[in-house]
Amino acid sequence: MEQVRVTGSDLNQRGALERARGRIVMAALLFIGLYSLVALKLIWATVISPIYPSQAQIAALMPKFSVMPPPPSRADIVDRNGTILAVSLPGASLYANPRQVPDPRAAAALLVNVLPGANEAWIAHVLGAGVPVEKRREFVYLDRRLTPQEELAVNSLGIPGVYFEDREERHYPDGDLAAHILGGVNIDSTGLAGVEKYFNKRLTTDTQPLQLSIDAGIQSIVHNELASAVKEFQAPGACAIVMNVKTGEVLAMVSLPDYDVNDYRDASHNAQFNRCVSGLYEPGSVFKLQTISMALDSGIVHWWDYFDTTHPLRVGHFYITDFEPAHRWMAVPEILNVSSNIGASRIATILGPKIEQAWYEKQGFFKPLDVQLPGPPLPLFPSKSNWGLAATMTVSFGAGIAISPLQLVTATIPIVNGGLRYHATLLKVDANGPQPQGVRIMKQSTSEIMRKMMTNVVLFGTGEYAAVPGYVVGGKTGTAQVVGPNGRYLRHTNNASFMAAFPMQDPQYLVYVLVMQPKPDATTHGFTTGGYIAAPTVSRIIARMGPMLGIVPSTGDELAKLDASLSVPLNPSPPPGQRALGPNDPLPPGANAFAYELMGKKPPQAAADARGPEGASARPADVKAHKTRHEKVLAPVSPMMGSHMTERDTGDEQG
Repeated sequence: MEQVRVTGSDLNQRGALERARGRIVMAALLFIGLYSLVALKLIWATVISPIYPSQAQIAALMPKFSVMPPPPSRADIVDRNGTILAVSLPGASLYANPRQVPDPRAAAALLVNVLPGANEAWIAHVLGAGVPVEKRREFVYLDRRLTPQEELAVNSLGIPGVYFEDREERHYPDGDLAAHILGGVNIDSTGLAGVEKYFNKRLTTDTQPLQLSIDAGIQSIVHNELASAVKEFQAPGACAIVMNVKTGEVLAMVSLPDYDVNDYRDASHNAQFNRCVSGLYEPGSVFKLQTISMALDSGIVHWWDYFDTTHPLRVGHFYITDFEPAHRWMAVPEILNVSSNIGASRIATILGPKIEQAWYEKQGFFKPLDVQLPGPPLPLFPSKSNWGLAATMTVSFGAGIAISPLQLVTATIPIVNGGLRYHATLLKVDANGPQPQGVRIMKQSTSEIMRKMMTNVVLFGTGEYAAVPGYVVGGKTGTAQVVGPNGRYLRHTNNASFMAAFPMQDPQYLVYVLVMQPKPDATTHGFTTGGYIAAPTVSRIIARMGPMLGIVPSTGDELAKLDASLSVPLNPSPPPGQRALGPNDPLPPGANAFAYELMGKKPPQAAADARGPEGASARPADVKAHKTRHEKVLAPVSPMMGSHMTERDTGDEQG
């Protein structure tokens, strides 16, 4: 048997190996134990008692998708009921880098086939036909307003160097509706006119819709009826306004001719001109509402006073007459009812220029109208330092002072609503929010008697064609002879107007219509006065809009009682204990010296001291900022700037 010799070193080596083996086994067992614990924990967490992620964690991991386009950079414009009047929609422009277009003429030939109205020669030119590539421009617009169909057609051509640019296109769904209120924008959607220009910053910084006071339904009615009048009477222009007398909100405002707001840049200057706001016109006999309100509110004149209208009034070489002379003394209600220029002039001379000017100052006739539209003009009026006898009289019946129709309507508000003047506004007044604060212009009692006399005018005066079945309407006619470019009257050429309020038992709205230079027809019996031309249009507007506004018509005995209670006698007697002016007592205490001068009498010293501006002439005064010519006319001639003429009311034309 062979013997194996084991040395000490071998034993040591074997011991080391055994220890190492034991350590490896221990480590393996440890790792197996750890992995078993992890496996058990995993099984517990995922199978036995799983832990689910929260909804917030899930949402944070989900990809975000949106099918909504980004908000437009220009806010919508809506009417008082939320109807969209202006909206910005996605669009595209077509541009090119001519240096990348290999064959400009071939590209032009392709493009004209898909772009209606495109000019092939122009496109080839701007793309650089015949020009070396290195000398061509690097950017040119080919079409700034592509339709979706045109965009698809151009894209299908695949022309190198031709690209699309995303843009927004301003759209006006109703075309010409409220054209002069909305105005228009340029190719880059920057406001050029109307509220688009006035509120340009607001529309581009606040995405909330701009809500106007306009009622699209009422606006449409007014537009249709005014357009019918323009067509019937072959008028070159017209305007109409509907206003809430309790807030100053403009519910409708139409100026004709107008334009499609989508094509503002292509409209003529005549169509763009806003006759309601930018036009300055002598108001004619409608202005007698101001004169009589002023007189009654002063306390110097009472509605039962009588005035001498037996003969024309002569001032130098000028005469003031009535359309249908009555040759008798008239009380204030009849003066308004038949629209007597002589009567209005008599009343104005009793008041004098200081009271007259103070009233017009309160009514805002000496400054531009405050309204949310660009650039209302400064009215035209006689020089305050030369406001003499003739100016005092002629302005009393709406000649010698030129204001915008919207300014005239705004100044009529206090006459019918109890005496408070509100600023005209094109923004909706929230019924649940702060209400506009009116400024008192006259006593409530003055407004009440004025409403009754206005009702007279429609019941049995010059405004009878403004009557509407079921409604008590009050108003005043206006007829103004037109002044030509040479500063002289155009014969047989008038502007006809009518100012109406309804319902007179609780006036809510004013309706004003002005038809410019109408031609008579069989329905007007050859006349072009406000009573024949404008009053019927007002009647049709009220008849259509009244029910829409929730104003229920009255019938039968109820209507008869309203008519009786809302009118006054044309020939009243003074209340017990009161005196009335008349043939034996023609002037009240405090009458201005002009009244005595008109009667050929010497005024008392107190009246002489309060006569008027020192050195004021009896001749018609020049309108501020304009030289004038006269040829036996009754008022200073005040032609407007530019080609738009101012109209006037003369003694030969009666409202």
